[in-house]
Amino acid sequence: MARARDLLEEYRAKRDFTKTSEPTGGDRSTSGNIFVVQKHDATRLHYDFRLEYEGVLKSWAVTRGPSTDPADKRLAVRTEDHPLDYATFEGTIPKGQYGGGTVMLWDFGTWEPIEDPKKGFKSGKLKIRLDGERMKGGWALVRMKPRSGEKSENWLLIKEHDEHATEEGSTLLDADTSVSTGRAMDAIATGKAPKKRPRKTDKPLPKFVEPQLATLVDTVPAGKDWLFEMKYDGYRCLAGISRDSVRLYTRNGLDWTDKFASLVAPLAGITRSSALIDGELCAFDENGKTSFSTLKTHLSNGGPLVYFAFDLLELDGKSLRSRPLSERKEALEGLLGSRTRHDPVQLSPTISGKGKEVFTAICKAGHEGIIAKRADASYRSGGGKSWLKVKCTLRQEFIIVGWTPSEKRRGVFASLLLATQENGKLVYRGRVGTGFSDDMRAELQKMLEAEARKTAPLTGVPRPMMRGVHWVNPRLLAEIAYTEVTPDGALRHPSFLGLREDKPAKGITLETPAKAKGAKAKGAKTMTLSDEDGIAAAEKAGIKLSSPDKVLYPEQGVTKARLAAYYAAVVDAMLPYISDRPLSLVRCPAGRGKHCFFQKHDTGGFTQGMDTVSITEKDGEKADYFTLDSLKGLLAGVQMGVLEFHIWGSRRDLIEKADRIVFDIDPDEGLDFGDVKSAALDIRDRLADLGLKTFPMVTGGKGLHVIAPIARRAEWPAVKAFTAAFARQMATDEPDRFTATLSKKARKGKLFIDYLRNERGSTAIAPFSSRARQGAPVAVPVGWDEVPSLTAANSFSLEAAAERAKTDPWPDYAKARQSLPKLKD
Repeated sequence: MARARDLLEEYRAKRDFTKTSEPTGGDRSTSGNIFVVQKHDATRLHYDFRLEYEGVLKSWAVTRGPSTDPADKRLAVRTEDHPLDYATFEGTIPKGQYGGGTVMLWDFGTWEPIEDPKKGFKSGKLKIRLDGERMKGGWALVRMKPRSGEKSENWLLIKEHDEHATEEGSTLLDADTSVSTGRAMDAIATGKAPKKRPRKTDKPLPKFVEPQLATLVDTVPAGKDWLFEMKYDGYRCLAGISRDSVRLYTRNGLDWTDKFASLVAPLAGITRSSALIDGELCAFDENGKTSFSTLKTHLSNGGPLVYFAFDLLELDGKSLRSRPLSERKEALEGLLGSRTRHDPVQLSPTISGKGKEVFTAICKAGHEGIIAKRADASYRSGGGKSWLKVKCTLRQEFIIVGWTPSEKRRGVFASLLLATQENGKLVYRGRVGTGFSDDMRAELQKMLEAEARKTAPLTGVPRPMMRGVHWVNPRLLAEIAYTEVTPDGALRHPSFLGLREDKPAKGITLETPAKAKGAKAKGAKTMTLSDEDGIAAAEKAGIKLSSPDKVLYPEQGVTKARLAAYYAAVVDAMLPYISDRPLSLVRCPAGRGKHCFFQKHDTGGFTQGMDTVSITEKDGEKADYFTLDSLKGLLAGVQMGVLEFHIWGSRRDLIEKADRIVFDIDPDEGLDFGDVKSAALDIRDRLADLGLKTFPMVTGGKGLHVIAPIARRAEWPAVKAFTAAFARQMATDEPDRFTATLSKKARKGKLFIDYLRNERGSTAIAPFSSRARQGAPVAVPVGWDEVPSLTAANSFSLEAAAERAKTDPWPDYAKARQSLPKLKD
């Protein structure tokens, strides 16, 4: 029997699960007997008929829907197999995605074969008996003989003659509501939640309880009495459940069941009685992190949501709030039971007594921070010291008080003026002009105009900042990320993340971290990088930065000047690895995400800072390659929009002889970073057996580089021959795990050991180079002792990399005296 994982390849290949809330499915190998019919309003309205068989749902698209009239044979076009958890799917597939449109759970039940189903699938005549809420009795699926050139597999769905059959037509399709939620198609399409009343035997729906809040502190509390969880980037959400009735509340008690409708079905039925759960409603971005902006997009356009449950306040009509957190956690775990990786309802993981390690790992992975909770504490609504939050980066809500118009685009704002409320008065906190999509800018503009007012709602705005300002009533709330607060109280490097609609603007104050009582361990440090530092460094180096405030990384608000400040901070650590080497550059003059290009040769335009070296190409012609040996060269690159520096494996004074070899571990889609780390350690050990000491580096992308410095004796053909033979030997020894072949077909499900960077003219990303990727990650040297605890290859931000550069992670690199070895037979 084929495994479900293999049978679902086509299903998964057609869908982007970061955009659609359809289930990804698991690897099930047993066969059951459910059947389901889903009414699907996609390009054209049809009914999807599905039978559970071989661990998946065998599927047909019935264009006109099933009929109980045996004379009315309905065309059923065979489609890809679907996962078993698709049987309960109801909702909206986003436009632009495969099958985009509304899906209703129209019928659900069990089936049994009248004849051997294996023979039936093979012969093309499958006879079955259905026991659904709407389809009942005997039915047949008959495969039609294909016509010449016909690609689809066409069947007929036919009702058998029995007590459930009708003559001269069928009224079966008159049933037009979901068997799961009772909703019509338009209610599902608009996200309207089902309105179900508890049965008389049910416990009543639990009422809203004001949630417990965490106090911001500057250090991680120590001791075994603390439990540590990730701080999620989403909406706080309390879920009241009574059997299949569900109500979802915001932190302020607003009933947002309609907005969070896709979570109703997964939460329904968790208990046969009642429960009140506290948690966070989230969405994952393309990097697998919870993201508030992604959540807003998924709520607006349709997309997968996940609910992280972290506390249980009530069970079976009885309050648990006076119980210790450890007991409430245990009860919650028992209530939720085991969960698959892709289940939309998840138990929030908790770690006891390792706060510093948890915080460091969370920050390295690029998440927001952690929540520390006293294991022995009861649940208390409002603020307190038994729940503490420690942030990796600064972010909070700010009140919008005004906007300035754009000079480039008519009718929209350029920046928003922000404030907080202190002692009953609004206090100005600066302006934010980055982080907006075009759609968000247009939508927000309408909201701003609806809140227009003639006078300023606050005082204290610096006079230069008041020119051309349009004031608004202080009712809109924006989530803002920023690096620090300046001495005069304004935000440095603010970036817009999204509007907050789950809480009022009144009472929003500037969060300042308190000292955590008994805290002994500091969190991971990062260096502060400012535009002013970058401009000053460029002036000192003799580089003129034009448009220093140009944003190169819109998601983080990183400007040209701030990138210059980064290279000024890491120059001493970076130069030993990049100096006097031929370079290739990735240039993005308009910033990351716009037009970027790879440039190898100096064709003019770099009027300052960069040097060149003339190299004879394979065709005999000479070409000028970039090279540098100082901060001036790095900043010249920043001025010209360089976001990545790639280096040759040899120096300009001895081009034909390498002084380093590098293996890049490139994982296929579906493999996680743990596979990459394991491969890096194996490469290290194999090269150590050959007498080579190696040094690891996270690339800022998906993989790791394993680098070995070598004496400048071997020429390029010998270097390539050695690295190619080494990679191929690994692939030969473990063919199911590794490949040394570049083609996508050969790499499926494997790790590509990329040795191709070890030839004349090929390059690899330079240590401490920024990357032209989302998140503004950096390629950073690390120690082998750090590799097991790494969580991703792109976890170092500019600030974290600058902090790292203060200490040399490769102190023995320059001391290595080793030659290119010969492979053992």
